[in-house]
Amino acid sequence: MGRPIVSVFCGALVALALAGCAAQPAHRTLYEDLGGQKGVEAIVSEMLLKVADDRRISAAFAASNLTRLRRLLAEQVCAVADGPCKYTGYSMVESHRGMEVTEIEFNAVVEALIYAMEDLKIATPTQNRLLAKLAPMRDEIIYR
Repeated sequence: MGRPIVSVFCGALVALALAGCAAQPAHRTLYEDLGGQKGVEAIVSEMLLKVADDRRISAAFAASNLTRLRRLLAEQVCAVADGPCKYTGYSMVESHRGMEVTEIEFNAVVEALIYAMEDLKIATPTQNRLLAKLAPMRDEIIYR
């Protein structure tokens, strides 16, 4: 007699656990973890400030239209992070053609991005998720 009651009790617990799992919110997107549009824009703005202060790379950005660059970088980060944005800029190969970006320069921009995210208190796992999505662009950027 004790076993059927235990079985029913266990079955009820399993059903409650499954119902609880179903009620949990869906996995957050990287875009959400970055803080949505405001977070992405803050990251890009902070990164560009760091780029401007870095003598290794500031000259390469001196002639850039910073308003346009900020907008396109925000679009790109948003799109890469599964946000609602569509990147409207050129491909990375086209954007960097003739620039001959070196490993050192590329790494300096990545450092600026990391320091910007750290300053904005973006969690390290979230930083790593974004960096992993951006990493494949490396070969499209350096020495073009």
